[in-house]
Amino acid sequence: MNKILKKRQLSENVNEYVVDAPEVAKHARPGQFVILRVDSEGERVPFTIADADDVNGTITILVQTIGMTTYKLSLLNEGEFIHDFVGPLGNPTDLGEYENIVLVGGGIGSAVIYPQAKFRHKNGLKCDVIVGARNKSLLVYEDEFRTNSDNLYIVTDDGSYGEKGFVTNKLEALITDGKKYDCVFAVGPVMMMKAVCDLTKKYGIKTIVSMNSTMVDGTGMCGCCRLSVGGETKYACVDGPEFDGHQVDFMESVNRGKFYKEYECECYKRELEKNGKI
Repeated sequence: MNKILKKRQLSENVNEYVVDAPEVAKHARPGQFVILRVDSEGERVPFTIADADDVNGTITILVQTIGMTTYKLSLLNEGEFIHDFVGPLGNPTDLGEYENIVLVGGGIGSAVIYPQAKFRHKNGLKCDVIVGARNKSLLVYEDEFRTNSDNLYIVTDDGSYGEKGFVTNKLEALITDGKKYDCVFAVGPVMMMKAVCDLTKKYGIKTIVSMNSTMVDGTGMCGCCRLSVGGETKYACVDGPEFDGHQVDFMESVNRGKFYKEYECECYKRELEKNGKI
């Protein structure tokens, strides 16, 4: 069992947890993830490692409350315990060959691009960041990104903060204004990543995406997280989670993501009823 050392609310329905996990922190690298179970009867759910401190033995994750498991996790407070916390899993992200990178995060996808920004800033590598959200209340890690990037661009769908528009609008504006990016690393909702890849393909810019598919074991045995990349079957847990975005079949991933939607909604509803929320 792993103790929650710190918990803070970053935005609407998004909490940051700092978890005591020294063995995970010792080996964690940017781009990897953990799989946790809130209790002994809970489902296994993956979360990207947003930060790792091998000195203090802690792992930081960002969690958006959108279903049964994330709701159950939101009920835990500092000093309480997560039943299982396994990792690091997946392959570390290697962006070392690229000189001029822009990291693009949509919503909770900021949790994935933040460790990349922090790593590049620490090692004196260039890095621009574009962060987008539906509105100002859903933005996370603004101060952290300002500290760990050369330039930070914020966009909101409704224009409540930063520039009004989508991350693709800002990315294309930067490219047409003369920015010479040799890599785009985009993480967020599947259709956001698809839109970014459609754009960058037009300009011939290498684009990497992180696929957060449904997972069970996280070691490649169950096949639950499979997706098509370049016409081949890949597994997000062991082959990824990062892939060449121009090769990913995003629509297949969208359709697979709908398989358990009805069941997940029903489980979430029952959990809310059990806690007197509806």
